[in-house]
Amino acid sequence: MTQLDERKLDPAIALASLDDTAPREPHRLYALKHSDCFAVADAYGDIRGAGDGFFRDDTRMLSEFRLTVGGRSLSLLGASLSQDNVLFTSNLTNLPIESAAGRQIPQGAIHIERVRLLWEERLYERITLSNYSREHSTVLVSLRFGVDFRDMFEVRGSTRSKRGTAHTAEIDQSSVVLRYEGLDEVERTSAISFSQPPDQLTSERADFFIAVTKRSRQTLYVEVGSKTDARPQSDRFRAAAARARFGMRAKRRHGATLHSSGRVFNDWMERARADVALLTTELATGPYPYAGIPWFSTAFGRDGVISALQMLWLNPGLARGVLAFLAQHQATETSPFSDSEPGKIMHETRKGEMAALSELPFGRYYGGVDTTPLYIHLACAYADRTGDTEFIDSLWPSLCAAAEWIETASRSTGFLTYQRAAESGLANQGWKDSFDSVFHADGRIPKGPIALVEVQGYVFAAFQGLAKLARLRGEEERSENWELRADAIRQHVERHFWIEDLGYYALAIDGDGQPCKVRTSNAGHLLYVGLPNPDRARIVADQLLSASFHSGWGLRTLADDAIFFNPMSYHNGSIWPHDTAICAAGLARYGIRDNVVRLMSGTFESAVHFNMRLPELFCGFTRAAGEAPIAYPVACLPQAWSAGSAFMLMQACLGLQIDGRTNEIHVTQPRLPIGIDNLVIRHLSVGHVAVDLTFQRVGDRVGAFLADAHEGLVPLVVRS
Repeated sequence: MTQLDERKLDPAIALASLDDTAPREPHRLYALKHSDCFAVADAYGDIRGAGDGFFRDDTRMLSEFRLTVGGRSLSLLGASLSQDNVLFTSNLTNLPIESAAGRQIPQGAIHIERVRLLWEERLYERITLSNYSREHSTVLVSLRFGVDFRDMFEVRGSTRSKRGTAHTAEIDQSSVVLRYEGLDEVERTSAISFSQPPDQLTSERADFFIAVTKRSRQTLYVEVGSKTDARPQSDRFRAAAARARFGMRAKRRHGATLHSSGRVFNDWMERARADVALLTTELATGPYPYAGIPWFSTAFGRDGVISALQMLWLNPGLARGVLAFLAQHQATETSPFSDSEPGKIMHETRKGEMAALSELPFGRYYGGVDTTPLYIHLACAYADRTGDTEFIDSLWPSLCAAAEWIETASRSTGFLTYQRAAESGLANQGWKDSFDSVFHADGRIPKGPIALVEVQGYVFAAFQGLAKLARLRGEEERSENWELRADAIRQHVERHFWIEDLGYYALAIDGDGQPCKVRTSNAGHLLYVGLPNPDRARIVADQLLSASFHSGWGLRTLADDAIFFNPMSYHNGSIWPHDTAICAAGLARYGIRDNVVRLMSGTFESAVHFNMRLPELFCGFTRAAGEAPIAYPVACLPQAWSAGSAFMLMQACLGLQIDGRTNEIHVTQPRLPIGIDNLVIRHLSVGHVAVDLTFQRVGDRVGAFLADAHEGLVPLVVRS
């Protein structure tokens, strides 16, 4: 993920801070999303202006939104998201307060329910007060609100020497309109509307005296959007909720579904699938999984590709959408500011004011060294999965341009390297892009250009896949060239990255040709693409599964004996579920499938502790009996490639591959997760046929059989 150097937030500081601007734990926040809007609030439904808010196109359109009753904050009963991620509900009750008439109202007399949703760039909220006391009461209900129109990068910690103009609030009987004219000459508007006129309304607060008779309820509707539409009311709220739920159901219907004999396990799979659907945005080029909320709710190249790879066996349509978008935004010119060169694939895109003004390079930024080979790898994997030659033919010029960029960029060293072209860009351009995530064993930061070990694996996979596609297209000369390049990169990696005294691959090779002799999870990505020989693969696997890496919850990004190891760091010892899943897929590739089950079990148990949602990352402390995994304070939640990890791990357990050219299903040494005796994959597409595939535990073995073919017959090849 893009992580600005100046944004680094010390978890200890974040947790020690008690003021309203301190970042709050992501697993205690609740996110909603629709299109290019998202909202993040706490369990009370309050927005308090730290990293939370209501955002549209990378601008915060609501920075404060707090509800009080009787002049006091509320007592939390519980909060939840609906299973489809459409509705957020908070159940609250009053603290001891006075009614408007001065009568004492005891704690717990009034139930307050807040229900919220997003639809078409608009936030809808329903606030219901139910009086369970024996007295009629009129209570003061107040909503405090604020709009700072801050760019996402300002919210993340960037400072600006100059900002645009905030205009005086426009207040009428039942709404407040706030306007901001940015330095990019774009006017941004946030309009807050109420279903009934407040008794007092200012630019930052609405007060209502609401009469609640005994055993009755009263409801207030609020909407926040770019303009004041018709007055908020019940019909509008219900209609928006119905459309939002219908839209989410349509997204969740794409691809196959999983159902097992484990109820709690099913809950995790359902939540993971719902999170992928929530983050998937329908663009002109097709569906695209935005990276994560709140920091990365936009199209990222690397994240989109990996998320699509995780879901490819279940929903190849997601990969098609990702490939189409990235091909459309492929670089055609050289720009040091955006780190672009012809053929390179986009790393990140942004829509906010700072990006528009080029105050930072992320409007469309290409500073990701791994995105281009991963893009090619995804295209080749999509072709294998679907046999969709027509779409691949349409991508062929883009794929060739991407390959040419890799070849050109690798010419001087034989490796694909990175070094930012401008100081405004990212210093490190692999998936671990913190300023200190690449280092020598003694702690020295290496000079560039830098060759990361996993990136060479992606290049190997890209050239292997392209050679196969070229041969199918009858382009033998290109095929032979790419085969030779794949073989050359394999030999170079084995010769230059393998460190005999570590029994492991170096993290990177620096600009002086010196290896960074540090053991990291990056080497596990080599297993994923099948680069190492079997003997070395087994040695790497044994180390990944040792206590140095395996915490009991997942794989740490860095071995615990490294000089920069810190289980609370962003990249140097934390656990990233997508990283664990990629390593697990690598283990499965080399037949180490029982340990894949072990990793699946730890990841599932982590998800249970995080309320069935895997965050972007969590701390890499060693698992202890009776203790839960420890959250990372400013992680994104939900995160696309964390949610998708559940499905990559499942595929690795099952040993399942689909050949879209022969329309066959291949199952090799299948395993089921611990505690699961039966798993059914429904509506699995194989060519033009949809089938139901069942895995059943029988004694100490797992069998696979086709339970139903909805439209025809499909060969199933099982290897035990």
